[in-house]
Amino acid sequence: MAQGFDELAAFATVAKERSFTRAGAKLGVSPSALSQTIKALEARIGVRLLARTTRSVAPTEAGERLLQTIAPRFEEIKHALAELRELRDRPAGTIRITVGEHPARTVLQRGLARLLPSYPDIKVEVVVDYGLVDIIAENFDAGVRLGEQVAKDMIALRIGADMRMAVVGSPAYFERRSMPQTPQELTEHNCINMRLPTYGNLFPWEFEKDGRELKVRVDGQLTFNTIRQRIDSAIQGLGLAYMPEDIAAPCIQSGELIRVLEDWCAPFSGYHLYYPSRRHSSPAFSLLVEALRFNSS
Repeated sequence: MAQGFDELAAFATVAKERSFTRAGAKLGVSPSALSQTIKALEARIGVRLLARTTRSVAPTEAGERLLQTIAPRFEEIKHALAELRELRDRPAGTIRITVGEHPARTVLQRGLARLLPSYPDIKVEVVVDYGLVDIIAENFDAGVRLGEQVAKDMIALRIGADMRMAVVGSPAYFERRSMPQTPQELTEHNCINMRLPTYGNLFPWEFEKDGRELKVRVDGQLTFNTIRQRIDSAIQGLGLAYMPEDIAAPCIQSGELIRVLEDWCAPFSGYHLYYPSRRHSSPAFSLLVEALRFNSS
């Protein structure tokens, strides 16, 4: 198949150029090699395609008919190859990502804002999910999770700084209740719980100080699975909430919330983009990786 294609391409070039020398220069082969290729084609199909003299080369009637048939096809192929080269220079395609609510808002969104305006042919589908999704089984290109949650057989790229959690309550809440001095005292408070499918049960609040780690299972009147509901309820004085520090910070600065147990909230590994190690990266996916890559400076 490839040999026949090369022979036809050689014939079309010689027939258009009316010269083995010019056609050879265009194709990067010697005139004698080109002549042998045409002879092999003529022998294979049993028809003479070129009339040769010492001064000129011209298609025969059969050659002219063949040229009229294949020339438009070669133009179509050249156009298709040019479009493929353009795609290489102008990345395109759809990228599917599974991500939790917090990294979707704080990390992924910023990366997409850097990437998408410059590449209008790249599309990104973001699915917010709190579970540890099997990205291969669910046909995702990548996922975003905390570093310790990424499976060992995945490529993991750091896309966010280290994080801390914060325990917060409203001034109104602390008018009625004393501030906890240790994590164990949280069991005496009305705490706003969160239930995530990753854990199945209510999520334990995790603390660390001087190398000592604690997990406290709190109780309260409210349970949510979104950050926004937890922070709104804390502001309304309905209980203490446990959430990422960066989410609570504006409300702490404004005085809407008061932070407690800060010395028990140690930094931990931030968010990572993860994807299968055997995945062949498209130009679009490579650009997304670079847009999300964490720069500590």
